[in-house]
Amino acid sequence: MKKIILFFIVVGSALVWIIFQNTNTQLQTQKNVFPVVDEVTDLEEDLQQKLLYPLTIESLRKGAYQGSDIVLEQTLAPGTNYKRYLTSYSSEGLKPYALLTVPTGTIPSSGWPVIIFNHGYIPPAQYKTTERYIAYVDSFARAGYIVFRPDYRGHGMSQGEPTGAYGSNGYTIDVLNAVSSIKRYDKADSNRIGMWGHSMGGHITLRNMVVSNDVKAGVIWAGIVASYPDLLNNWRRRITPRPTLPGGARRWREELVSQYGAPEKNPDFWNSISSNTYLTRISGPLQLHHGASDASVPVEFSQDLEKQMISAKRPVELYIYPNDDHNLSRSFSVAMQRSVVFFDTHVKNSN
Repeated sequence: MKKIILFFIVVGSALVWIIFQNTNTQLQTQKNVFPVVDEVTDLEEDLQQKLLYPLTIESLRKGAYQGSDIVLEQTLAPGTNYKRYLTSYSSEGLKPYALLTVPTGTIPSSGWPVIIFNHGYIPPAQYKTTERYIAYVDSFARAGYIVFRPDYRGHGMSQGEPTGAYGSNGYTIDVLNAVSSIKRYDKADSNRIGMWGHSMGGHITLRNMVVSNDVKAGVIWAGIVASYPDLLNNWRRRITPRPTLPGGARRWREELVSQYGAPEKNPDFWNSISSNTYLTRISGPLQLHHGASDASVPVEFSQDLEKQMISAKRPVELYIYPNDDHNLSRSFSVAMQRSVVFFDTHVKNSN
């Protein structure tokens, strides 16, 4: 009887020991394969991929914009006190053209101050480098500035596809490379560069100024300068016949919402592609001009940007012109005079 009891004790102890070891092994195995760190890493990688979406400001800031030497393609008829050239440069392997004006007279020891001129929307197939904005360019050129007006890719003779300014960074990158190119030009002062933009060109100007530190001051007329959520919800241009553009140039709203959700569902992404989120990084002061009767771009866009600049503690001026239109046709002389004085203060006389 004692032998039987002893046998069961030994067998029971053995079973208990086996069960304990098996349980412990399972716990250790579960501990080793439980993917807490891996799951967090995957989430971080997913977030990083979203942040590096090409349209984000952080993605733009990580880019390299070497530009090139400026090639003088053709000498044009001169202005009152400046020479005019049709030129080209390099942007992402493409050859965009640009209008270049250079003051006559004695070159300052550091070179002439520069204004990069970002034009508004013109149907790319109808665009010509030497047409439109003639009075605008002339005003800055006569004031003693080199004016460099890039076409943007796909406009006129410029290589590439006209992808639009809102669903693609192509035009913004062309201007970043234009800045790098003018810095190489021997008659330009690379430390005195301002930027002017109208309408779509205002959108491009604002993006350039939160990406690069090369621009000392910006002037924007009737700018499309709202955040992307605001552009998505509060901006619809007048319905007018427009030429067919590549799909990405016209469907940016639908494509971004389909991929990343609406702004209220995914505010981080929409903020990441908005220049307005990064105003504390802006490279210089802004001067804003807008017609109160602008039927193309809401005056509220400029008003909101002024508030955002003030909140970011960055210098800003805003001029609203009653009863004036998208081109400030009635107030052109006053707006241009204010623009020149602003550039004189913050660019020409900044050294």
